[in-house]
Amino acid sequence: MTVDYETLAKTIAALTENETDAVALMATIACEVHHSDDRFDWTGFYRVVAPEVMKIGPYQGGHGCLVIPFARGVCGAAARTGQVQLVADVDQFEGHIACASSTRSELVLPVWGANDALLGVFDIDSDQADAFTQVDADALGGILNDCFKNAI
Repeated sequence: MTVDYETLAKTIAALTENETDAVALMATIACEVHHSDDRFDWTGFYRVVAPEVMKIGPYQGGHGCLVIPFARGVCGAAARTGQVQLVADVDQFEGHIACASSTRSELVLPVWGANDALLGVFDIDSDQADAFTQVDADALGGILNDCFKNAI
């Protein structure tokens, strides 16, 4: 099964209409995205909880790391730089944090809320190498922007 981003965006928009609570949005988005594509092995959020520190938020899949500092890993790089991290082979990413040994590739997008506040990152792991494309990053980035623009 491969994701149909147009349908996914419409479904998430309908489910989250007028919602501003970041955790509620995260839970719904993690669930919908996780079940939309066989490539998505772990799908979830890491929330900013202190200066340069994130903790695991709503997710789907096996266990994840509980705490990720901005200084470490793919998620930390996305939070630190504010830029999407599209990693074809996690073993080639210096400082990768192996929360699950099955992860081969990763897509991490920063999540911005009201007043352009960094709320955290959206992390998708795959047990397949080179599983993600710029199309995935662009489509998911659009969904996140639409959903979180008024989130607090």
